[in-house]
Amino acid sequence: MDNIPHKAGFVSIIGKPNVGKSTLMNALVGERLSIITSKAQTTRHRIMGILSGHNFQIIYSDTPGILKPEYKLHESMMNFVNSSFEDADVLLFVTDLYEKFDDEKQLNFLKDVKVPVILVMNKIDLAKGSQADDKIQYWKELFQFDAVLKVSALEQLYTDELFQKIIDLLPEHPEYFPKDTLTDKPERFFVDEIIREKIFTNYKKEIPYSCQVVTDSFKEDENIIRIRAEIFVERKSQKGIIIGHKGDAIKKVGIEARKDLEAFFGKQVHLETFVKVEQDWRKKDLKLKRFGYSNS
Repeated sequence: MDNIPHKAGFVSIIGKPNVGKSTLMNALVGERLSIITSKAQTTRHRIMGILSGHNFQIIYSDTPGILKPEYKLHESMMNFVNSSFEDADVLLFVTDLYEKFDDEKQLNFLKDVKVPVILVMNKIDLAKGSQADDKIQYWKELFQFDAVLKVSALEQLYTDELFQKIIDLLPEHPEYFPKDTLTDKPERFFVDEIIREKIFTNYKKEIPYSCQVVTDSFKEDENIIRIRAEIFVERKSQKGIIIGHKGDAIKKVGIEARKDLEAFFGKQVHLETFVKVEQDWRKKDLKLKRFGYSNS
């Protein structure tokens, strides 16, 4: 038996939308847990990814992008961000070569954080000249970070160095979850997220943001998983767009989602999707609670 101390703790990944937070968590965990699209505000929940080793356990939290709430769904999303501060042992503040805060007061929340904060400069594979160093200097003038690291989450450049820095900053503590635990979310959650990702990649403008996916039925046999999922939109006109001409659009979403679901679960999947209207669900507390959001 070795004398190396066991380290364990919670690492919250925060930042504005579209800086690659979800890509970073997937790279750090080594599994595709958070959905990834080129559109902002894709992540709506706090998603935990758990990485366990012989002498460590890191519980990563991917959170929604920091934004100014415009309606009740945004308020719920920001509550998920705030809740990730409460149990965090380390914060990863993720930014990239192009991002800056329009209102520097938005950074004030960091001043009240009592745990180490690492500035993670993402997308450095796209940097030209001194671009990355110049941007890092911009952030260092706004806040005194405990560490600064440059990475490319997409290309997995320097993620090993980031992992080691996290280990260095974690407290000594027994593991919080069994070693074979990968996430705190149930299987149905990932069904919803994979289908929602396909909606983001196949539809434009407001349509993806108006959609919520709910797995109504998940039945697993030895050789196949049978899934029935409902896609909720806010208006009848959106339902027609989701379905498409003769059902072509929703069929394409189903085919793409089924392919990813089979890869995720390692088993054949039979997927049925149905589109329903829930008027203005993003603005109503009762509807948000039904869909797993809460502003309490």
